[in-house]
Amino acid sequence: MYAVIATGGKQYRVSPGETIHVEKLPSEVGAEIEFKDVLMVADGEVVSIGKPRLAGAKVTAEVVAQDKEAKVIVFKFRRRKGYRRKNGHRQPYTAVKITAISPK
Repeated sequence: MYAVIATGGKQYRVSPGETIHVEKLPSEVGAEIEFKDVLMVADGEVVSIGKPRLAGAKVTAEVVAQDKEAKVIVFKFRRRKGYRRKNGHRQPYTAVKITAISPK
């Protein structure tokens, strides 16, 4: 069984027991959260597709960690002009472990 959920402007294919990184959510570590924007649920041969969301479907997950991704270096350079800018960025994320998928 798997589902496609939408959170943080992105879509994720999730299965029970799987851990994914999503855009930062305002939840404490160990908290139980529900994703109500379920776009599709597949259970063996039965596939349910929403238009755009499935009514009554939800995916429950547990917050595992609140952390930051690896640093991305942004380097701007103009040749022969003496222009150099170096900047770094670490995007915050929330790691969630999918516990259950409820089709209805």
